Amino acid sequence: MVRKAGKNELEALADLAIQMWGGHLASELVDEFSEIISKGNGQFFLKYDQDLPVGFAQCQLRYDYVEGTKTTPVGYLEGIFIGEAYRKKGYAKELLVECERWAKANGCREFASDCEIENTDSQHFHRTMGFTEANRIICFTKEL
Repeated sequence: MVRKAGKNELEALADLAIQMWGGHLASELVDEFSEIISKGNGQFFLKYDQDLPVGFAQCQLRYDYVEGTKTTPVGYLEGIFIGEAYRKKGYAKELLVECERWAKANGCREFASDCEIENTDSQHFHRTMGFTEANRIICFTKEL
């Protein structure tokens, strides 16, 4: 079962998110996720196996330019994660379908995402789910 994550599920959501986005405290993520849900331009979905949350996806509405798109807003997959023991069961696809439905219901005609250049697992997932690569970039910074 996949369902929209509500404010009462933020701790379970943060516990999963830490596994993907290390270096954060669960309390920081709970606060950040609560704010995203409150603003209404983002949504989280949780995948359950029995009654256990085993994965999540975060999607947003983006009004700024999104590489390779022509419309606005664009639905954007900000992150998707399935616990290791639950992978290769189609759970990520279920989450993505819910994100796409949410984006379409919010006026989006396009859906986009990104991943790190070295993350070949994520690249494979995106291609398998019907995404087309729009561009490859390397970002630079320097201190002034």
